[in-house]
Formats: sequence, C-alpha cells, structure tokens
Amino acid sequence: MNAHRHEADGADRTPRLLGPAEIRDLADVLGVSPTKKLGQNFVHDGNTVRRIVQAAGVERGETVLEIGPGLGSLTLGLLEAGADVIAVEIDRRLAEQLPHTVSVMQPGTRLTVVHDDALRVTELPGEPVRLVANLPYNVSVPVLLHLLERFPSLRSGIVMVQAEVGHRLAAEPGSKVYGAPSAKAAWYGRWRLAGQVSRMVFWPVPNVDSVLVGFERGEAPGDPSGTEDERVAVFELVDAAFQQRRKMLRQSLSGRLGGSAAAASDVLQRAGVDPQARGEQLSVDDFLRIARSAASGADESAGSTA
Repeated sequence: MNAHRHEADGADRTPRLLGPAEIRDLADVLGVSPTKKLGQNFVHDGNTVRRIVQAAGVERGETVLEIGPGLGSLTLGLLEAGADVIAVEIDRRLAEQLPHTVSVMQPGTRLTVVHDDALRVTELPGEPVRLVANLPYNVSVPVLLHLLERFPSLRSGIVMVQAEVGHRLAAEPGSKVYGAPSAKAAWYGRWRLAGQVSRMVFWPVPNVDSVLVGFERGEAPGDPSGTEDERVAVFELVDAAFQQRRKMLRQSLSGRLGGSAAAASDVLQRAGVDPQARGEQLSVDDFLRIARSAASGADESAGSTA
C-alpha cells in the first residue's frame, strides 16, 4: 500500500467541482483513455456529485472512504462537504494526479490517496466511518464484500453501481433478483435503493443504467455474537444454494450438510428450515441457523465418538 496524505492549500478558496471540459482536459494531460477492464466511467456532472454526497449523509469532519476516485469528481464533492477523504486508486497516473487536482479545485481540504487495488487492500491510514464511491462495475460486489469484511469501522455508505447489481444487493428473499450477492450483503446490514443515475452524467457514456445503493451496517444477523467462522460457513452455504437455485435445499446443500439429501434434511429441520425450500426463499438469518445447526450436529457426533 502506498499512501500519500495531502492537505490542499492555495489562495483561491472557492470550492469547485469538475465539469465535462475539465474531465477531458485532465484525461488528455494524463494520457488516460477510460478502459472497460478497470470499469472506468468518469462522472462530470456537479449536481449528480452533490446529490450522491447528500444521499450519503456525509458530515463535516468525518472520514470517508472512496474507491476508484478516478479524475476526482466525487472526491471534490466529498471534500466540499467537509469530509476527510481516503481515496483508494489502482491506476498510478490517477493516484498521483489527484492531490494536484484537489490543490487547485478544493484548497484547504484533507485528502489521503492510497495507490492500491481495492480488492487487496487490508489496511488504511485511518478509520473511515462511511463509504461513498462510484464503484467499478466489473468488480463492485467483490469490492463491497471485501471492504465490509476488512473494515468494521465502515458504518454506512452510498455506492453507485450497475442497476442490475444494485437491485440484487437491495433485494429481499423471494424476489426474482434475490441471489447470493443479496444474502451476503445482508450479513453486514440493511440495504436500500437510493435513486437512479442518468447515463449522460458519465464520460464515456456507459451502455448500462446505474443506481445508488445505500447501506447501514447492523449487528451480525440473528445474534450479535456471530463469528468470522460462522460468516465463512454461511457464505459457503449461500454459494451452494444459489449454484443450484432451482433445486430444493436438501439437494443443493447435501454436499455441505452430511453428503446426502437425508442428512441435509435432518440439519435443515433442526434449523427450522423446510428441506423442500429453495435458496431464493431464505434470508441470511435462515442460512445462519443452518450453519449453526450443522456445527452443533458435528459437535454432537464428535462427542459421541470420543
């Protein structure tokens, strides 16, 4: 991890945001051509930036984590609101340029740039309480889950993601779009759709729609003493259930619960879950009860053979 703290200063202290002309000029200077590989679509509309910051509830003086700041559109909006920003950027050119952009556009603000891959970052120079980001669409769910696992100081946030992904993250059990991302995200708290974003506020214009998704971190589902081992077990059950989502749980989870449909049925029944149900009907609390039922059954078996 390469972090650089910067406190912008300058004579002109009038806060400014990036517009379409500034975005293109910066890209030209840096030789940056937005790539699908890195999921780069830069926001150039100040009204959209301020709307995201407001929706996130950013408060003056708090530390905010931003992922993929790019040329700095959202970064400047967060700084304008008085936040201290930790920005994680994988592209070295963009990471090196961002402090200079802030010096000119938002003097007198506090920015720390971390040149790293958000999927691999394991420590940060501070404890951010809020996540606000225009996430790269190709890795948005893995990045979110990684950050929430690694940084418990993150209590809430707003992220901009591809509409299809956003609807999945906020979906409730039984919904047509409820899936593994929905259940895993729910482990960390409550999720909601917080608005749509026009394609026309991006450069280049993406070929997909975007939405804002908000979250508030809660206690571990079902029981505030939920452990990391239980999280791993729950996520493995979720993956198994949705890899064969049309099969009943006694079949889709048999490989994880005793190796047979009969053994899986026993575990499910002890957990109070219908063995004939399907994964799309279960909340993350249901999956946690199954994991605990399986663990207690294994403990009993070990005790009887001791």
